[in-house]
Amino acid sequence: MTAQDLSQHTPMMRQYLTIKAEFPNILLFYRMGDFYELFFDDAKRAADLLDISLTARGKTGGNAIPMAGVPYHAVESYLARLVKLGESVAICEQVGDPATSKGPVERKVVKIVTPGTVSDEALLTDRQDNLIAAVYAHEDKIGLSYLDVTSGRFMLTELDTQEQLQAELQRLSPAELLYPEQFAYPTLVESQKGCRRRPEWEFDLDTSIRLLNQQFGTKELSGFGVSDYATGLMAAGCLMQYVKDSQRTALPHIRSIRCEVQSRAVILDAATRRNLELTSNLQGGYENTLASVLDQTASPMGSRLLKRWLHFPLRDLTILSGRQDAIAHIIDQESYSDIALLLKHVGDAERIVSRIAMRSARPRDFSRLRQCLQQLPQLANVLEDSQGHLKALAQQVSPIETLQSLLEEAIVDNPPVVIRDGGVLAPGYNEELDELRQLSQGATEYLENLELKEREQTGIATLKVGYNKVHGFFIEVSKASATQVPDHYIRRQTLKNNERYITEELKSHEEKVLTAQSRFLALEKKLYEQLFEQFLPHLEQLQTLAEALAEIDVLATFAERAIALNYVKPTLADKPGIDIDQGRHPVVEHVSQTPFIANPVVLNDNRKMLIITGPNMGGKSTYMRQTALITLLAHIGCYVPAQSATIGMVDRIFTRIGASDDLASGRSTFMVEMTETANILHNATAKSLVLLDEIGRGTSTYDGLSLAWATAEMLAQQIKAFTLFASHYFELTMLAKQVDGMENVHLDAVEHDDEIIFMHAVSEGPASKSFGLQVAQLAGVPRSAILRAKEKLAELEQNKQPTVTSAKESDKQLPLMDFTHPAVEKLQALDVDNLSPRQALDWLYLLKKDV
Repeated sequence: MTAQDLSQHTPMMRQYLTIKAEFPNILLFYRMGDFYELFFDDAKRAADLLDISLTARGKTGGNAIPMAGVPYHAVESYLARLVKLGESVAICEQVGDPATSKGPVERKVVKIVTPGTVSDEALLTDRQDNLIAAVYAHEDKIGLSYLDVTSGRFMLTELDTQEQLQAELQRLSPAELLYPEQFAYPTLVESQKGCRRRPEWEFDLDTSIRLLNQQFGTKELSGFGVSDYATGLMAAGCLMQYVKDSQRTALPHIRSIRCEVQSRAVILDAATRRNLELTSNLQGGYENTLASVLDQTASPMGSRLLKRWLHFPLRDLTILSGRQDAIAHIIDQESYSDIALLLKHVGDAERIVSRIAMRSARPRDFSRLRQCLQQLPQLANVLEDSQGHLKALAQQVSPIETLQSLLEEAIVDNPPVVIRDGGVLAPGYNEELDELRQLSQGATEYLENLELKEREQTGIATLKVGYNKVHGFFIEVSKASATQVPDHYIRRQTLKNNERYITEELKSHEEKVLTAQSRFLALEKKLYEQLFEQFLPHLEQLQTLAEALAEIDVLATFAERAIALNYVKPTLADKPGIDIDQGRHPVVEHVSQTPFIANPVVLNDNRKMLIITGPNMGGKSTYMRQTALITLLAHIGCYVPAQSATIGMVDRIFTRIGASDDLASGRSTFMVEMTETANILHNATAKSLVLLDEIGRGTSTYDGLSLAWATAEMLAQQIKAFTLFASHYFELTMLAKQVDGMENVHLDAVEHDDEIIFMHAVSEGPASKSFGLQVAQLAGVPRSAILRAKEKLAELEQNKQPTVTSAKESDKQLPLMDFTHPAVEKLQALDVDNLSPRQALDWLYLLKKDV
């Protein structure tokens, strides 16, 4: 807007438009008295998003100025709604003194609230990480950096492929994602919530390194082990600049940056995370997820850490063994309930420490931190005899007596929500403050003495000296005694039955009280601000404390879950292989109303792939998923639902389970299935665990069988991954006779009087039938349709074994067959003694396609 345009407005509106010009794309909350106001398009947008009234204020160009507002005391609830919608808000406060201001009081934007940088308790979900991430592609690398402003956890990593980036974004689920204007994978990032396009120059490497060194107070970044990750540093630099711009305050709790090395973790792609339902079920909810079963943590920070572990399973035997030993010690000492009881009182120390670092902590944050510190001596006693990793954690949660004493002396037992009206600092903390407090509260002793003196001088026994916020101090007498008041009494107020007066002495005292009140509030706010300064030298110690408390919380929870749910300590092995005796699905078992049927699974160098057959609803998918979940639990150090288990370190877990269209990208069910299968075949290794369910069902029978056959063969013979391969193509069971390392297992069912009973028990060998019609009947398909299906099935069964009398006749029945094709020679090489004629023709067709 030009200077001429601004001249048409009032001084206040000119000020607003000048500030708004700096933040054209986000909502501006402009403080006016007891309200935050929005104008023009911001007002219309806020009225729509928040369902608040749209009004008008004044005119410009003959048109009313749209206006909407929210009360300052309720602003957090409105900000929370906007943040959840992915909106950013600039908070513009009155920073000048209205009494001395000429024209509009000075205002400026003090903070920008964005979904990824919020730290206020009311705007956050306490048991869920709130991350902001940045991504940048350079040459053959994709740099990814993410930051948790509420804890100071700052990470970077580098990726090689779009699939890896997709998996990481699904794992992190950032509230905001920054990406450059010319990004190689725009459709991938733009599908994320809170995506923000940033100019290319914000990703400059030299600028990024300078910004990070400035933040950490270092001259180089080699000490953090990130110097070789240039593309990741570019993303981190942009991220750091964005957070600094939005917070507009120092961020001393962001003290370092670490590299998240992908080779340390068990890699899970996006489809696997979705299919295993770790923290989100297939419908997007939290119920019936692995986290919902395991998460009995006492603190919000423990809950967040547990979910991070689930999404980042490790391959480091030293770390995992340390966690296992810690769990075993807690179980042996039966201390998990004592630990949980103490940790319930530590609150969210991690986020409280961050708010203290950013000087946004409220009085109750300090009282909660005090309560946290008060638990440490008892926690030290509970962990006194611990060894190994648990002992190291116990040392990190040693009592911090200086800070505990400071908070006990400084903060009242039950402080108010905000510092604004005072009453936060405890009596005895500061002598001058105590004097002003006594005076500002009206000096009760002085008033009592004045009341006695006035009664004696006037002879009015019912005379009272009182105070209220509206009229200040007064002397009150009944109307019957009004004739006895001295001449120097000045009438202040007449009530129904009483008269109220003021005297020069009382008026003088009132002025002193009011002056003392403002001085008291000013001094208390000053002393409160000084508290932040006293905590700054202890930030690192407090952050370490919070991290250790969160980990102890998770380990104690794993111990409690092991006892409550009958989990066992798995043996972790360097040698690849999975041997689970009587394994159970942790979620299905937890929600099932009937006893869960446990099953074994053995995968090793001589038994690389299990071909799993059996009826629909028979338990194939459950069996496969429980194998993956038990393996994953072992890789986070948790105990597992089994009678015993030996788990070798795997590098990746892949799943291709279930089918759904990706309509947004224009991909059919079959296309999604083939894309996920291709990802597995390109990236799986001999140390990977692969779960494949019903490959090829999205296309014709022959095409589907061909693809399933080729996929199974490639996984078993070339890749040699540990694989569970479920299928309804019974022809695949023949592979076990031809390929080393393949075995058939099945889940059976029993049919009785047109009813089907699923056994859910895994047995060796292939299944005998699929029970498709019986399952359809269970699903409620009309009986007439079932009867017709049975007729058609009998007809097909009868016709599927034709007598081949001549090549010409066979050609009529199956026009695709070419009996002069060299594939016949390959067929002759097979063991076809047990094949029906129809199966022989099927194999001939497959061999034809193969040749």
